[in-house]
Amino acid sequence: MHKAGFVNIVGNPNVGKSTLMNALVGERISIATFKAQTTRHRIMGIYNTEDMQIVFSDTPGVLKPVYKLQESMLNFSTSALVDADVLLYVTDVVETPDKHNDFVEKVRKLQVPVLLIINKIDLSNQEKLAELVEAWKALLPSAEIIPISASNKFNVDYILKRVKELLPDSPPYFGKDQWTDKPARFFVTEIIREKILLYYDKEIPYSVEVVVEQFKEEAKKIYIQAVIYVERDSQKGIIIGRQGKALKKVATEARRALERFFGKTIFLETYVKVDKDWRNSDKELRNFGYQQD
Repeated sequence: MHKAGFVNIVGNPNVGKSTLMNALVGERISIATFKAQTTRHRIMGIYNTEDMQIVFSDTPGVLKPVYKLQESMLNFSTSALVDADVLLYVTDVVETPDKHNDFVEKVRKLQVPVLLIINKIDLSNQEKLAELVEAWKALLPSAEIIPISASNKFNVDYILKRVKELLPDSPPYFGKDQWTDKPARFFVTEIIREKILLYYDKEIPYSVEVVVEQFKEEAKKIYIQAVIYVERDSQKGIIIGRQGKALKKVATEARRALERFFGKTIFLETYVKVDKDWRNSDKELRNFGYQQD
């Protein structure tokens, strides 16, 4: 009998959801940086064996929206509660259990199995961890609580084991050779955005969107043109940097990461354009794939 199902990963920013997703799938699908709001879309990673298909889904961190982009991000997370066969609610040893009571209450009402993942246990001690487990048991009494360290891959195999046991009998949803639902262009934008998250401070990375305008693939080479959109002229100047050095650094690091990702020689051209207040524009959010008509 074949098993298949959707295993959706939700939680607050900065708890290591993307790192866990990549460890579970065995591919580097979700960008993982130390900054909050790294994941903006719902990203699927597909784990296949001969008799099983697990469709993992990483979602943006749960937060209180300040602008329309964040509203769309929260919608991605909320939608993950609707179609899950198994839900992984990821927290860590730093955040308090009552941080997002409204969202936790929605999780508590779910009829599907919930695995509560307490990440980063290497940053805590046994006594504090025990207190945290008790606090979460009170909030989500039906959830199975699993302490882990995603970065060290401690207990990740156990999560995979439990997911396999909880999956329903079903034929596969995707082809057995498919490992994500996203096209190649999507990962180009994510990798470039990751480098921007790593190399720029404060508000700059959160005001950025990346669009691939050309993706031409040959046997051993890929030619890519990408536009980095910002909200203000001042941000454009910061992204480019003095004599273009900042943009050149980001493009070089992105090209190297893309070559590792695709296993081909990458020719990458990057441009910077201003799209004023795109994060609060319904039209632009639709154009960038955050909203549907």
